[in-house]
Amino acid sequence: MFPLWSCLLCVAALLVAEARGARIWIAVAKLGAAASFVAAALSWGALSSDYGQVMLAGLLLCALGDALLLPPGRGVSFQLGIGAFLLGHVAYGWAFLGLPSQGGALVAAAAALLVFAVVVLRWLRPHVPADFRFSVGAYVIVISAMVVTAVGAVAGGAPWVVAIGAIGFALSDLSVARARFISPGFVNAVWGLPLYFGSQLLLAWSVASFS
Repeated sequence: MFPLWSCLLCVAALLVAEARGARIWIAVAKLGAAASFVAAALSWGALSSDYGQVMLAGLLLCALGDALLLPPGRGVSFQLGIGAFLLGHVAYGWAFLGLPSQGGALVAAAAALLVFAVVVLRWLRPHVPADFRFSVGAYVIVISAMVVTAVGAVAGGAPWVVAIGAIGFALSDLSVARARFISPGFVNAVWGLPLYFGSQLLLAWSVASFS
């Protein structure tokens, strides 16, 4: 249970550091929270199943993305961070595809996520520089597909935390997009960071069902 409490404490410290603009403590707390959700997955048996191992790879990629997104702005580090998170979503989707799924739920989720993707892309388009439009579009498509596979897996018998974690992760990305492309500010961190790290903990916890 220590990694769980460690992650929660780091997130609390991260919000305080964000409110004060303390860049060094932001880095320490964020990396601590990311390391904690990886450690939590290991403590819950991530290495004991194929599903757990793929999920662990996704968690590690997301932790890498957290590190790469520490510098402000939209420079090379930010682009590499997007790439790391993109691969993390691919890993999660691959893990969910390996579970039994329910066809009707997949179709319904795909229809809902198509609407979600269109709305998000229309919201972002006026604010995203031309050289980011392809990568942002690909990112929205990949994360939408990840959520679809998660919903299908839950309908097929996977634990509910799979879908809740995937949906929470997708929604938390909106706070990052808003902060980097539309309106920077602490309000993005207030809801985005707890949602993101909470979702990662839920996804990490899902490996316990297969260990």
